[in-house]
Amino acid sequence: MEVPTDRKYAETHEWFLAEGTLITVGISQFAADELTDITYVELPEIGTQVSKGGSLGEVESVKATSELYTGVSGEVVEVNEALADHPELVNESAFEEGWMVRIRVESTQQLDALMSAEEYKASVIQ
Repeated sequence: MEVPTDRKYAETHEWFLAEGTLITVGISQFAADELTDITYVELPEIGTQVSKGGSLGEVESVKATSELYTGVSGEVVEVNEALADHPELVNESAFEEGWMVRIRVESTQQLDALMSAEEYKASVIQ
């Protein structure tokens, strides 16, 4: 199972990639595979203030509807508009084309509380 080491992970299967104070958020390939065919992704509007542990939206699949959570607090500055017409991008490329939102944070120290790739991988392989 591929788990990129350049990002942090939440127990709820979201990943967080920092580029300065801009954090890109998506769900792991493990989560996308568990959900199977993703049919709809509901994301917040640009300008929305989000709080660590709060909901960012929902991911719907033929199997289930799952909440999308944030591991950081900040302002949503970009959403992946391509997911509106092509939610399957999450299944096809969860770590690249299937990203969901970008959040501007004041400090990346919030990421310290999240799991490393190794810790995340160990948590899902049991």
